[in-house]
Amino acid sequence: MIKNTDVKYNPDVFTYKLTENSESKTETIKTVREFGIYDKFKYSRHTVLIDFSKSNIDDLTKSKSPDFKEKEVFLQVLIEGKANLYSYVNSDVSRYFYSTEDKNLEQLVFKEYLNGSRQILENNQFKQQLLMNLKCSSITMGTIKNLDYTKSDLISFFEKYNQCQTGEFTNFENKERKDLFNLNLRLGLNQASLSIEDSNSSYTDVGDLGEQTTFRFSAEAEFIMPFHKNKWAIIIEPTYHYFNAEKDITAYFTTQRVEVDYKSVELPIGIRHYFFLNDNAKIFANASFVIDLFGKSSKVDFENNNDLEIKSNGNFALGIGYKHSDKYSLEFRYHTSRNILSQFTSNWNSSYKSISLILGYTLF
Repeated sequence: MIKNTDVKYNPDVFTYKLTENSESKTETIKTVREFGIYDKFKYSRHTVLIDFSKSNIDDLTKSKSPDFKEKEVFLQVLIEGKANLYSYVNSDVSRYFYSTEDKNLEQLVFKEYLNGSRQILENNQFKQQLLMNLKCSSITMGTIKNLDYTKSDLISFFEKYNQCQTGEFTNFENKERKDLFNLNLRLGLNQASLSIEDSNSSYTDVGDLGEQTTFRFSAEAEFIMPFHKNKWAIIIEPTYHYFNAEKDITAYFTTQRVEVDYKSVELPIGIRHYFFLNDNAKIFANASFVIDLFGKSSKVDFENNNDLEIKSNGNFALGIGYKHSDKYSLEFRYHTSRNILSQFTSNWNSSYKSISLILGYTLF
């Protein structure tokens, strides 16, 4: 059991357990040759010649040649087969390495540099390395010419080469990226309150309409981001909600009834972050901006005065929750105040607030 961390750079240490109930242990690059989780990810230790030349324009030099330094590193294995592809990433550089049965591991060379006119040029030696050492009938000059020094391009190239050779290889990157979309059905309870104020007239100054518990229904689309160990997600959750209330207002010895009929589809759009506890449990926190798609029939109905059409501003929602077995979730969510009479800018003011308890089930 290897701890899943937020760090996106190649590690020098890692934490693991031999069993779920055993003590956590920490190992370093000095004591471990290789670690990973079956075919999901793998890191292997190598002593390599690596070029740490930066690509920031302020750090570019006029030298086309890489400035190799010897360093012991954990390389992330991206493709494993007849030809292997590795990556090394830190805060300054991203470098890729390769090896074959006949070729020892070496860096694929790419470097940006300046000419005499301070134009940025590229040393694309990696294309020559691939052309000379990874020959196959399905790989042409055009294939290599169009390659960029990026993870996606190099993974596609090494897939193509291994398919051309034996067809047997492991793509660890695909294993890590699977299941990047979830559709969640969610049912919950809203505890909501509403107040409406009219600063010009006590006869239509409704005041506090009290609290009300109602049901909420939603379908949430969750798009998992393919980085940081799939801990970040974008969420969109169309939600049907309603609030109905009535109150008698007395002013100038006259009483009138006011009724509020507020129905809308909320559209929270936000981000979510997961904190993994173990293989079956994780905590999450999310923040969203809520667009309120109010219904045309939503209104504040005065018995003896003109009705007010409900048109609301957006507001924010903050949530924290728990998810089990990637199927079942429970979330507590707080919504900031929302003005449901936003088109009346002078004397009218309103505040709609709510908190929610939401049960979720992931369909896929």
